[in-house]
Amino acid sequence: MRALVQRVTEAQVRVAGQLIGQTGPGLLILVCAMQGDTQDQADALAAKIAKLRIFKDAAGKMNRALLDTGGGALVVSQFTLAADTRSGNRPGFSTAAPPDQGEALYLRFATALAALGPKVETGQFGADMAVQLVNDGPVTIWLEN
Repeated sequence: MRALVQRVTEAQVRVAGQLIGQTGPGLLILVCAMQGDTQDQADALAAKIAKLRIFKDAAGKMNRALLDTGGGALVVSQFTLAADTRSGNRPGFSTAAPPDQGEALYLRFATALAALGPKVETGQFGADMAVQLVNDGPVTIWLEN
């Protein structure tokens, strides 16, 4: 699975103008399931992100994790993280998991993250979403397992 993690002061996602998910201070996590990914990989990625020390401590160093801060997470499916741009000018997405498998793993990831303690809200799989965020830092981390 692939994830792009952004430390935010706030983030929200809308579908057809309707607010469907949001978070205050915490993380915006864009997630993509790849072909062959498993539930165990979704669980492991959720655990890794929950413990990722990218929040400032009292000395201003990135030494605290989401679990330490009490922050929330907005999890949004993003199949374009599977983009293959090695050939030509149009990205290919053939390495992304098929939609039914991708949705199941996306939801598994969100559920696994919530089970670790943070408040988790989500986007809508497969929808045309408008995502707004205030990136804190900015801090943006790419993860893949």
